[in-house]
Amino acid sequence: MKVLMVLTSHDTLGSTGRKTGFWLEELAAPYFRFKDSGADIVLASPLGGRPPLDPKSNEPDFQTADTHRFEADEAANAQLANTVVLSSVDVTEFDAVFYPGGHGPLWDLAEDRTSKALIEHALRQQIPVALVCHAPGVLRHVTNSDGRPLVEGRKVTGFTNTEEEGVGLTDVVPFLVEDELVRLGGDYSKGVDWDSYVVKDGILITGQNPNSSAAAATELIELVEERAKA
Repeated sequence: MKVLMVLTSHDTLGSTGRKTGFWLEELAAPYFRFKDSGADIVLASPLGGRPPLDPKSNEPDFQTADTHRFEADEAANAQLANTVVLSSVDVTEFDAVFYPGGHGPLWDLAEDRTSKALIEHALRQQIPVALVCHAPGVLRHVTNSDGRPLVEGRKVTGFTNTEEEGVGLTDVVPFLVEDELVRLGGDYSKGVDWDSYVVKDGILITGQNPNSSAAAATELIELVEERAKA
């Protein structure tokens, strides 16, 4: 199995002067689920090179066994330091695509034409796509072949309004993930704030928050393996 993981290149939290980027657990937990299953992993980002890490995600309160493992893994860190440029990626070379969250994707990947086209092409080629936490917001401009929003009528989840309120960024982010998925006609549902909650609709998988990232990756692996047996 070959998995593409797409990370943000955006490092500024609106006009606050604070830094943002990808959320470490949302990279680390899926990364090791994929690695331990024997997958070949490629990391990509819009600008390539080292993507920005949200510094808050590396604070003690948010560190996990997976984040510690990632920091100690020389090969993983070498990959992270040298992500490939997203526009150079041929998604048909992959069996699955995974988008970690963090606030960064709301600014760049959500508006990135390359990312939009990549997701559309992946799904039309029956390549499963999973997105967690803020990353489901990347779907805001993605459409079906008829031009209608991809999420319209689909079961989806993503970072809740109350979770955003809980981190104090409701008035900072360019849009609220929950509101956007609902606006687009998604069949949005959510679990308890901060608990793992994952939704699968065909080959589209979405996870609500950082604690959902491992479960979303496991769901993606199982889906690829089931399809390989069919």
